[in-house]
Amino acid sequence: MSRRRTLGTKKKIALLVSAATVAGGGAFVMASTSNAAQTPKSASESTVCLGLATALGNNQKFIADQRANPDAQSEARIANREAVVAEIKRKQEASGCVAGESAQDSQATQPSQPAQGGQGGQDGQQAGGAQPSQPAQSAPAENPGGAAAASGQQVCNGSTVTLSGEGGAPAASSNQFPAGTKLKVTNLDNNKSTTVEVTSVSGSCVLLNNAAFEQVREPGKFLIRRAVIEKVG
Repeated sequence: MSRRRTLGTKKKIALLVSAATVAGGGAFVMASTSNAAQTPKSASESTVCLGLATALGNNQKFIADQRANPDAQSEARIANREAVVAEIKRKQEASGCVAGESAQDSQATQPSQPAQGGQGGQDGQQAGGAQPSQPAQSAPAENPGGAAAASGQQVCNGSTVTLSGEGGAPAASSNQFPAGTKLKVTNLDNNKSTTVEVTSVSGSCVLLNNAAFEQVREPGKFLIRRAVIEKVG
């Protein structure tokens, strides 16, 4: 009886050790998988991250410009944009992007005439898959500067469009158009348009606030690569 009980105890210990080894191996695999999944993506790896990085860069540029050339309203504008910057960084983290990564909006990095791309599905710069062509969206090649543009004329040719991060009713901010100017922004990747009024200054040709951007965005994206922007009032 004693021998039987001794053997039983040894078997139990062996089984426990084996189970612990298997569990430990499983935990290691799960931890490795979890760490890999949590590696933040850069702007070059994700359209979502690029949009947020561009939004962050535009707001940071605006803050820097206000500090370099202050006026009576600069302090309030800077405080507002610093809150926006903090919100964008939170969105970067929540979206699995590198928090704090910044990218300046640049017309040189975009197609020169998004409206003339014709076959939307063939556009290598397109982020949202195949889309129908948009011949009706074509506009004159001229791109007069800011307020000098005539009503109905396309402006900001080649610019991407992203969000300013500001709340409130649909509106836009710009470094080329004065407050009160009305702009129509069309996302060629989903045919959605919004007409908004410029209400504040920004560090880009046109930035849409959160409400306006929601009207034209593709789900999960924070950057419009193929946009037509028209001055309509």
